Amino acid sequence: MKNPISSAVEDYLKAIFELGEKEVKTQDLAALLGFSPASVTGMLNKLSKLNLVIYKKYYGVSLTKDGRLMALETIRHHRLIETYLMQALGYEWHEVHDEADRLEHVISEDFEERIAKIIGNPSYDPHGDPIPRKNGSMPQLLGKPLILFEVGSKIKLTRITKQDSDVLIYLAKHELKPGEIFRIEARAPFEGPVTLNQGKKPISIAYNLAKSIYAQTAI
Repeated sequence: MKNPISSAVEDYLKAIFELGEKEVKTQDLAALLGFSPASVTGMLNKLSKLNLVIYKKYYGVSLTKDGRLMALETIRHHRLIETYLMQALGYEWHEVHDEADRLEHVISEDFEERIAKIIGNPSYDPHGDPIPRKNGSMPQLLGKPLILFEVGSKIKLTRITKQDSDVLIYLAKHELKPGEIFRIEARAPFEGPVTLNQGKKPISIAYNLAKSIYAQTAI
């Protein structure tokens, strides 16, 4: 099992990557991780000495090549575990994130490869997030937010970026998951709701939530 310091390092690198990986503001990192800005600054100085990040006060933090590869490895673990928990162990998609957060730091590379093989070496996790490949490359991000589609468009959902448990439970209740096909029935003006229809009862989705639901044109 990896030691707590290593786990903390991986959490920081993963968070920096998720926030854009370059010139990430300290306050944004602190907000995501739930730590004080002073604590974050202290850790960034340590990561800089390890050559995992480039940190300049007032200019933010960026991942180095080594830091980026370590972040991608942790993200690969996380998303493979989420997929495995759903496919092999019957977890619901709102249950897998916290479990994956705990397990991503402790699995071996052999275990990673075994679960990847069992679930068919997927390119995307249950939420539609791309799973980094072993060589550090990333599958293409698919789709664009619902708010960018015209009324009447036939769409296939590809990704959910807002992954709070209550949101995922709500989306699952209405079958709003990657792979499902809908038609854009209406878009209210002034950042109003987007209405989808799957041939059943129309579903109205608040603008802020619709921004986090990605789709591509369905054939």
